[in-house]
Amino acid sequence: MKNIDVAENIVKLHLNRDLKLLNAESYQFVFSNSQRFGNHCLTVLARTNNLDHPRLGLAISKKCAKRAVDRNRIKRLFRESFRLNQHTLPNVDIVAMCKPSILSLDNAEMRRQIETQWRFMRKKFTALSNE
Repeated sequence: MKNIDVAENIVKLHLNRDLKLLNAESYQFVFSNSQRFGNHCLTVLARTNNLDHPRLGLAISKKCAKRAVDRNRIKRLFRESFRLNQHTLPNVDIVAMCKPSILSLDNAEMRRQIETQWRFMRKKFTALSNE
């Protein structure tokens, strides 16, 4: 039986600079006119962009999570989920925000909530592009 190198079969997905919202104008573009997705724990704003890939911006406030460690955990989970789903998402600019109730979720449940929002987003923007 041959040893299969697992590393060769893993697709490398990076979250590099062009996949992030980097300046205030980009965030304002999304805040000005966007589709809103969310639930009792998080809110995701999305607006179609003119690029061939989605971009992610995070707006996790101290009002939502007072401790830096909590804000960083939320951001880390959003970034990781976005990194894994970037090729299935439509060409949109996304700003992710949260509500204080998100702190009651463990990492697995938070990932499920984020994945659900990506699913809603794919469905909505696919429907809009087919019109």
